[in-house]
Amino acid sequence: MLLTDIFGRNFMDDFFEDFANSSFYRPNRIGSAPAMKADVQELDNAYQIDLDLPGFQKEDLNAELKDGYLTIKATHQNTEEQKDAKGRYIRQERYTGHYQRSFYVGDDITQEDVHAAFENGVLKLTVPKKEVQPKINESRTIMIEG
Repeated sequence: MLLTDIFGRNFMDDFFEDFANSSFYRPNRIGSAPAMKADVQELDNAYQIDLDLPGFQKEDLNAELKDGYLTIKATHQNTEEQKDAKGRYIRQERYTGHYQRSFYVGDDITQEDVHAAFENGVLKLTVPKKEVQPKINESRTIMIEG
């Protein structure tokens, strides 16, 4: 049971919304930055999530598991300077970006269950499949005195 959620929006809502609109490419769909592109693959005993994060370094990434949600955050800062021969600025540009993506993986998944690797701009997460344990309704009798 793996559900994706991006800033409170279900991926199926985005899927059907795209068909309702004439243009499939909308770069400013969520805020001012496009969302992380994700591929989710179901394996025999696990789910594999591949997130495209070109230009990011391992130090820019953070993965957190809370209340059954696996949240990946990526923050990127870049400053580009060009100076002339006298050291005066000809051009100076700054870019700061923050991306976040959440996946519901279930309440039974622990931090130790999730494996992550980052290579060539792709974050690979492996989340095992776990059977949902049914909750047992225990009825306890209260003794009434008198």
